Amino acid sequence: MELFQDGQHVRLRSRGRGTYLHADDDGLGVSLRRLRASMNVAWAVHLYQGQYLLLQSAAYGGYLAATAAPARRGHRGRRVEQRNYFHSEVDLMLWQAVQMENLFLNHINGGNLRANGRYRRWKNGVSVDHIDDINNISTMMHWVVEVIPAREIMPRLPRPSPLPDLLLRPRMIMYVWPDIHGGLITHGTFVFGGRSVFRLRSELATRLGDLAIMDLEVADLVMCLPTHDGRLIPLVVDLPRSGETLHIIVVIVGSPVSLNSELLTRMSMHSREITEPGHLEVSFMSTSSEVSAYMALQYADVDA
Repeated sequence: MELFQDGQHVRLRSRGRGTYLHADDDGLGVSLRRLRASMNVAWAVHLYQGQYLLLQSAAYGGYLAATAAPARRGHRGRRVEQRNYFHSEVDLMLWQAVQMENLFLNHINGGNLRANGRYRRWKNGVSVDHIDDINNISTMMHWVVEVIPAREIMPRLPRPSPLPDLLLRPRMIMYVWPDIHGGLITHGTFVFGGRSVFRLRSELATRLGDLAIMDLEVADLVMCLPTHDGRLIPLVVDLPRSGETLHIIVVIVGSPVSLNSELLTRMSMHSREITEPGHLEVSFMSTSSEVSAYMALQYADVDA
């Protein structure tokens, strides 16, 4: 695990293709892309129980997961996807880094992360496949880790496109605003149209400002995505195209943040009530009452 340090951001480059592991903007797919200076190729590292590795997209907050479904046509092995924080099958997200002459990412349920398209270059999917010959492992299973330096200043949010409201696909936004002790200041839900993270921050700041809890400037507000162990992923790219419910934790610039498992469980149960009536299955890796505290948010400096 020496190549992966808890809390850092990394890029994973395929040695066989020379392209990067990329979280697709539908919030679900994973592919290989050449663009290096993109939040979509940044992955936050979480170490679990000392031997397992979770990789969370710095763009959309989804975890790299290997499913039981077959890879798409023309690709080998099983399908790899982004799975969100509230997904109950945590084992799908667990990996082990195996360093021999090259780095391999082994999945807990078997198989290794692999690139596709050695000869058909337009096939840019990622999958999990078993090794046929231990003495002749495909270079499509070789990965190179590139550490991304951190920055404490939030990158500029992309400007919204001037689309009419009627053309903007609606989605549900669920948010919680914790205080510095882990308690709840307020929470709520609303319907938001479109994908613009710039517009979403403005609308959320307006809604929170209307509560007259404190003087709040738009630039003071950071929208964060939850994780399995209480860390926060700042949302700095436009929302995924999937249109799924988005869960946001509100952070004020310069304020310490403290989260507790009760607060996150409440958010998770509220989500289940909306998406799965009558079914409240909640799974968390952390059993601690106090999950984590943050004095400053860290952003992946993808331009470095």
